[in-house]
Amino acid sequence: MKKAVFPGSFDPITRGHESLVRRAANLFDEIVIAVGINATKNSFFSLEKRLQWIRETFADLQKIRVTSYKGLTVDFCKSIDAQYIIRGIRNANDLAFESEIGQANKVLVPDIETVFLLTTSEYNFISSSIIRDVFRNGGNTRPFIPENIKLTI
Repeated sequence: MKKAVFPGSFDPITRGHESLVRRAANLFDEIVIAVGINATKNSFFSLEKRLQWIRETFADLQKIRVTSYKGLTVDFCKSIDAQYIIRGIRNANDLAFESEIGQANKVLVPDIETVFLLTTSEYNFISSSIIRDVFRNGGNTRPFIPENIKLTI
């Protein structure tokens, strides 16, 4: 069974994340969307809200599981017997950053492969930080987030 982890903060989940997971669902038997808990990072939206939004977004896909985790992503992958880490690439900056992390992960756990998927062009400018800024300033976030969710604090 091909099991993959799609890790991130998803603060909040974006249409880009949604598109990527739906495309990746054709490649893997199971995808675990794993919300990382980072003690050095203050999340804007609560963990419970983020998990709820992700579950609602993928309620129609049986092969998606949603959870949270602490620590290294590769350690989490080992703990659930996942062989792959999915990472989205929006631009050259993402590629440089994600390549370094992917290479470090490969050194730490050689059996886990990182799979990079390109974000589709219609979503490659969207980031959670842009959405948070639009939300904080009372703007319309609807074009940037999955249709099923309504951002609230």
